[in-house]
Amino acid sequence: MSQNSAQASGASRFFALLKQSLSGESVDFTTGSIRRAVLLLAIPMMLEMMMESVFALVDLYFVGHLENSSYAVQTVGLTESVLTILYSIAIGMSMAATATVARRVGEKDPVAAAKAGMQAIIVALLLNVVLATLGFIYATDILVLMGSSLESAIYGTPFIRITLGGSFVIILIFLFNGIFRGAGNAAIAMKSLWIANICNCLLCPLLINGWGFVPAFGLTGAAIATTVGRGIGVLYQMYNLFNGKGMLKVAASYFIPDWQQIKALVKIAAPGILQFVIASCSWIFLAELVATTGGDEGSAGYQSALRIMMFFMLPAWGLSNAAATLVGQNLGAKQEQRAERSALVTAKFNVIYMAVIMIVTLLAADPLMWFFTNNAQVHDIAVQAIRILSAGYVFYGIGMVLINAFNGAGDTRTPTLVNLFGFWLFQIPMAFLLAKHFSFGPTGVFMAIPIAETCMAVASIILFKRGRWKRVVV
Repeated sequence: MSQNSAQASGASRFFALLKQSLSGESVDFTTGSIRRAVLLLAIPMMLEMMMESVFALVDLYFVGHLENSSYAVQTVGLTESVLTILYSIAIGMSMAATATVARRVGEKDPVAAAKAGMQAIIVALLLNVVLATLGFIYATDILVLMGSSLESAIYGTPFIRITLGGSFVIILIFLFNGIFRGAGNAAIAMKSLWIANICNCLLCPLLINGWGFVPAFGLTGAAIATTVGRGIGVLYQMYNLFNGKGMLKVAASYFIPDWQQIKALVKIAAPGILQFVIASCSWIFLAELVATTGGDEGSAGYQSALRIMMFFMLPAWGLSNAAATLVGQNLGAKQEQRAERSALVTAKFNVIYMAVIMIVTLLAADPLMWFFTNNAQVHDIAVQAIRILSAGYVFYGIGMVLINAFNGAGDTRTPTLVNLFGFWLFQIPMAFLLAKHFSFGPTGVFMAIPIAETCMAVASIILFKRGRWKRVVV
C-alpha cells in the first residue's frame, strides 16, 4: 500500500512539474532544486526543438515521394546546408540575447533585459537583409557550387529562392525564442514552434500535391509552406512579447539604436556567430564532398540521414539550452557553484537521452528510411550514414551542453576555438583523406563526423573544468 502511495505521489509530482513547465509562468531559477530547474526549462525546450526538426522531416517525407525525388531531396538538403549560414547568425545573435537577458534577469533588472533583446533584433535583421538578397539572386549558382548537377540545380532554384528570400522569419523565430529563454520563459518559445509546425504540416501536402482549387506547386510548395508556417509562429511570438503581460515589458523606445548596447551584444555575438559559421561551413564542405564522391543519390542519402539525425539531436540541443539559461541567471545572481552544478546536471540528463537515441537509431535505421524514400540506392546510403553517425551520440550530448554553458556565461570565444580546431583542422582534413585519398567515398565522410565530435567533447570537458567561463563580464 505504501509503495502504491509513493508511486502515486511521484506521478502526481511529475504531472505538476510538467504542467508548470508548459504553463509559461515566471520562476526564479537561482534558488531551489537544480534538477527541478533543469526539468522546468528542458521539457519545453526539448519540445520546441523537436518541432524545429519536424520542419525538415515533413519536407523530406513529401518531397521524397515526388517524381524527381532524388533531385528534390538533394535540393532540400543542400538548401538546408546553405541555410546553416543564416542559422549561424540567428543562433549567434540568440546566444548573445539569451546570455545578456539571462544575466540581467538574474540581476533582477527586467527593463535592461528587454532593451537588450530589442537591440539584438535590430542587428540581426540588418545582417539578414544582405544575405537574403544575395541568396535570392545567386540561387542556382549556390546549388551548383554545393555539388548539385546543373539539371538538379535548375529544378531546385524556385525552392531555394523562396526559402532564402523569406529567411527573415528564421532569424526572428530563433532570436525571439532566445529572448524568451533568457527570461526563463521557455514555454512561449515552445508554443511558437508548435504553431509554426502545425501550419507547415497542413500547408505542405496542400501546396505540394494540390487539392481542389489549390494548384500543385511540387517542390516549390514545400518552401512556401515552411516560410508561411514560420511566419505565423513569429506573429505569435510578437504578440506575447508586446502584450505587456510577461516579465519583459517592451516599449517603442527600446527599438532606437543604443550603440553602446549594440557594441556589447556584437562583442558576445560575433564569436558566437563565427562559432556556428565555422561549424556550418564545415557541414557545407562535407555535403559538397559527399555530392562529388557519391553523386546525386549519395548526396540525397546523406541529406536524408542528416534529417533523421537532426530530428533526434535537436531535442538534445533543446535540453542543453537549459544550461545556457541556468548558467547565465546564476552567474548574474553571483552563484558560480550553482551555475557549474546546473551545467553538470543538464549534461547527465542529456547523456541518458542520447544513449537511448543511439540504440533506437541503430535498430530502426532500415525501416525508418523506407518510410521517407522509395529510392533503394538513396535508402542504402542513408542507412549506412545513420548507423555510423549514431556511434558518437553520447559525446555529442556532452559537447552541446558544455557549449551552451559557455555561451550562456557569455564566453562565446571558447567554443569558437573548439569548433575551429575540431572542424577545420581535424574533421575536414580527415574526411577529405578518407573520402578521396583512401577512396572510401561518402563512407569516409560519415566516419570523420563522430570521431571529430568525440574529440571536441573531450576538449570541452577539459576547458569547462578550468573555469575561465565563470569570470566573463556581460
